[in-house]
Amino acid sequence: MTSDDRGASSISTDEGPRSSRSGGAPGKPKRKQLPLWQETILLLGVALVLAIVIKTFFVQAFYIPSESMEPGLILNDRILIQKVSYWGDDEPERGDVVVFKDPGGWLSPIDAAGPTNPIAQAMAKIGLYPTGGHLVKRVIGVAGDTIQCCDEQGRLLVNGQPLEEDAYIKRMGAKCNGPMPTNGACDEDWKTGPIPEGHIFVMGDNRSRSADSSQHMCPTDVTECVPGDEFVPVDLVVGKVFVLLWPADRFRWDTRPSTFEDVPDPSS
Repeated sequence: MTSDDRGASSISTDEGPRSSRSGGAPGKPKRKQLPLWQETILLLGVALVLAIVIKTFFVQAFYIPSESMEPGLILNDRILIQKVSYWGDDEPERGDVVVFKDPGGWLSPIDAAGPTNPIAQAMAKIGLYPTGGHLVKRVIGVAGDTIQCCDEQGRLLVNGQPLEEDAYIKRMGAKCNGPMPTNGACDEDWKTGPIPEGHIFVMGDNRSRSADSSQHMCPTDVTECVPGDEFVPVDLVVGKVFVLLWPADRFRWDTRPSTFEDVPDPSS
């Protein structure tokens, strides 16, 4: 083999490297970028889907519609509820502050209507604005529990165990923690339970200003009342309050009061 032959063999594949230097890999068209308006619509669509998914399965915003949960939650406070705690077979526990749908007749037509502004209605559907037709109360008893008002110190008893509630309730001058809503007085003791399976008994923290389970009990002197309206079906519970979001200066995480840890299981 001559030197000319070696030179020829060394440059026989020169076309390949030359073509790659002149314009990149062949057969791969340059990726086309979406116009700005299309990217904006796409991002808005993704954000909308995420908002709906989050509202449906994880977190939803509500507001406090009355003074019934004072002093902890006051009128127009913005709260967030989380739904994960009640997935599967898990149900509300004593002491939880929960949001639930109106069991029927607990709210006035105005309170049940929800937002009337079209923008607010649209935002409510995706969880960015509070909806109407819901109540916020504290779970006092769960299935099987018996609740009684009151002991000599004015404390509620759950399965015979008195609750120490001074840290979070508002008595409004009442001498007990479970005044009859009809007159706001403690001149009549009451007892309810056992709570049926799949139901809870709820009360507001502002005991004299709350249309809660105690208000829907049958008075002792009424014979035509049907017992049971005081219990809220667990299926109507939307979620548990876990944060007071707004106003910002009152932001806090909501936790279950320790007094409920001492309540014994209901006797069989």
